[in-house]
Amino acid sequence: MAAQITGTEAQNSSSSSSSLPLNGRVAIVTGGSRGIGRAIATHLHSLGAKLVINYASSNSTQADQLASELNSCENTQSKAIAVRADVSDPEQVKHLFDRAEQEFETQAHMVVNCAGILDPKYPTLAETSVEDWDKTFSVNARGAFLVSREAARRLRRGGGGRIIAISTSLVGGLMPGYGAYAASKAAAETMTKILAKELKGSGITANCVAPGPVATELFFAGKSDETVKKIAEACPLNRLGEPKDVAQVVGFLAGDAGEWVNGQVIRVNGGYVI
Repeated sequence: MAAQITGTEAQNSSSSSSSLPLNGRVAIVTGGSRGIGRAIATHLHSLGAKLVINYASSNSTQADQLASELNSCENTQSKAIAVRADVSDPEQVKHLFDRAEQEFETQAHMVVNCAGILDPKYPTLAETSVEDWDKTFSVNARGAFLVSREAARRLRRGGGGRIIAISTSLVGGLMPGYGAYAASKAAAETMTKILAKELKGSGITANCVAPGPVATELFFAGKSDETVKKIAEACPLNRLGEPKDVAQVVGFLAGDAGEWVNGQVIRVNGGYVI
């Protein structure tokens, strides 16, 4: 069953427009219906952003429910819509941006690319099939490229433009069993750093946020309770991350206060990877 928005989230979303740093801005969040993406979408809405919640599954229930819950908040000016699109398909990515412009009658101001997949078998490279490797890169690297390319072409220029790619601290952690996943995210990180330079003069920044272990469906898949406990204990803060830990960093980067941060990879992991 889809998660419900908490009372605190709803209260934040009903803040007065004068205290909303993203008021009037349009944000596209890929993979925004669950996990870290959902927390990011909810947080950006609480900051005043109008939202396009992207999902890829043929089942739209979670995305539709999230949009409905956000639209029921008192802050009705910050409307949210759910749009299905496969980020590995260039035409569907184009459609995602088209829908944002049609719905809100303006170019999007920011995109957070949170769509990603992880092989829950955690195979070594020797055990990784070509099919699984290609599937991982199709979403995590090709998808990041297509979303970033469309954003570079179509985000509003002149200030406030943001491209934020969700990566992983595993690029620095280099844990066995994550070869394809970490490699695909490393590709996205390198691309984002170059993109930040290529966007010189546009007023658009490009950064990566790289979470460590976060308590989401993606993280728990394929792990035993003992493995989860060991990972949590390996963190200096002695816990797993929560989606809100990542969302708050994204919210900072999305606002005017984050303008001077550009071309960076910010690891949000409680010290799990340093």
